[in-house]
Amino acid sequence: MTVDLVIFDCDGVLVDSEHISVRVGTAALRRLGWDIDEARYAERFVGCSPEYWDEQVGEVPPGWRDEVDAEYRAAVAAELRAVPGIVAALDRLEPPSCVASNGRHTAIRRSLELTGLAARFAGRVFSAEDVPRGKPAPDLFLHAAAVLGTSPERCVVVEDSPFGVRAARAAGMRCLAFTGGVTPEHRLAGLGAHLFSDAAALPDLIAALP
Repeated sequence: MTVDLVIFDCDGVLVDSEHISVRVGTAALRRLGWDIDEARYAERFVGCSPEYWDEQVGEVPPGWRDEVDAEYRAAVAAELRAVPGIVAALDRLEPPSCVASNGRHTAIRRSLELTGLAARFAGRVFSAEDVPRGKPAPDLFLHAAAVLGTSPERCVVVEDSPFGVRAARAAGMRCLAFTGGVTPEHRLAGLGAHLFSDAAALPDLIAALP
């Protein structure tokens, strides 16, 4: 079956932001008294929606969330880069592509602009803000496919978190799961995705999908 649309997650797939997010988030929760390290933070929160994060964190002191947001924005502005190999992959990619992220539109736009990727996805960026439920529900991927006039079975999703892989499979889409980020390979195995670790190899992997 041909691939008519490639749907990219943003954080950890296009932009190397998850390391920053995990570092800042872990430090912030430890200031609240949480007994958590970066590995456990990544397992619990990488790929989740902002609403899920807020729900899990619960009540916090006044101004705490603003402080964390400011820390994250400053780190992103100073450190954010595209995932190694992804620019080369996008240069060779033949099917049309879009972005579908659990992040908010403002955050997605900032990340794409900082890494020089924004123009590649102009008018084709979708956020969990656009649908009733973010990942792991399939709503976001189905919404992106519908807006771009593509049936789910002709879409391929590129993800890096169990939340995203489950959403892709629930949407009836094939999925490639990137293991070169902060999510351990064993957490992505067995979810119905094809695992890969080299972003530059994406066009060949997509072309070879059954």
